[in-house]
Amino acid sequence: MYQIITVKDEVSVPPVKFDKDLTTSVMESIGEKMEGKIDNELGVILAVMDVENIGEGRILPGNPSVHYPVDFKLLCWMPKNQEVVEGEIVDIAEFGAFVRVGGFDGLVHISQVMDDFVSYDEKNGQLVGKQSKRMLKEGDKVRARIISISFKETNKIGLTMRQHLLGAIKWATADAKEAAEAEKVEKKEEKKVEKKGKK
Repeated sequence: MYQIITVKDEVSVPPVKFDKDLTTSVMESIGEKMEGKIDNELGVILAVMDVENIGEGRILPGNPSVHYPVDFKLLCWMPKNQEVVEGEIVDIAEFGAFVRVGGFDGLVHISQVMDDFVSYDEKNGQLVGKQSKRMLKEGDKVRARIISISFKETNKIGLTMRQHLLGAIKWATADAKEAAEAEKVEKKEEKKVEKKGKK
């Protein structure tokens, strides 16, 4: 889930930034320190949104930087259990697919890819459904549901794509086309029945 969080922290501004506006130099320093980092409480820190308050700076002995107490807002993404997310397949392995979601790579185990028997095609580096013949390969855009999250030693996210409207985006597009074709055929059949009934 994306969220904007207000944080209070001490920010160090090095002398090379003294010639800039204070707010700009503080914002740059926060960005360099925090953007792109993963925090167990905040999630992935995507961007510094705003600097709300800058306190009085102080210089520490032996350190030329000025340290400011600052209140600022961060845009973060923290995965939540049962959240539906969209991402891209970044790797296919014998045991499943890795999906880049936010700043994390989540695993869709081979048993959670689709409602079909799925096998690994090592030659082409893809997962293939036995009956549906649907394929999943690196670079495919997918929609999945988060089913487990662990931030203990390493960041792990478990995903499923076995539920309705989940899976590769191209599958949903193909399903919509099939449904539209089936609806056209059904309407033609209804018109034929109506014509026979009127005779």
